[in-house]
Amino acid sequence: MSEKNCCCERKKKRSEEEYKLLMNRLKRIEGQVRGVEKMLENDAYCPDILIQVSAINSALNSFNKVLLASHMKSCVVNDIRAGKDEVVDELVDTLQRIMK
Repeated sequence: MSEKNCCCERKKKRSEEEYKLLMNRLKRIEGQVRGVEKMLENDAYCPDILIQVSAINSALNSFNKVLLASHMKSCVVNDIRAGKDEVVDELVDTLQRIMK
């Protein structure tokens, strides 16, 4: 297993590219949330706010998809190859939690 992608001790070293991608997505989401705050402060029409909140939810779901794919391609695969089959139970538990 590559040291840069190590998923040991419940931490993961991410590549600079993955880190930047995820951080950029979070910064955009943060900006969207600030935009909704301003809408609320400015007495925006409820449906307009709801549409923006829906966009934030979609952006968070997209973030989760990217992070989950990365986790499965690195941590899960590496653990299975190392004989740590319990990672499958952890993945199932994680999926159940995020798919509520």
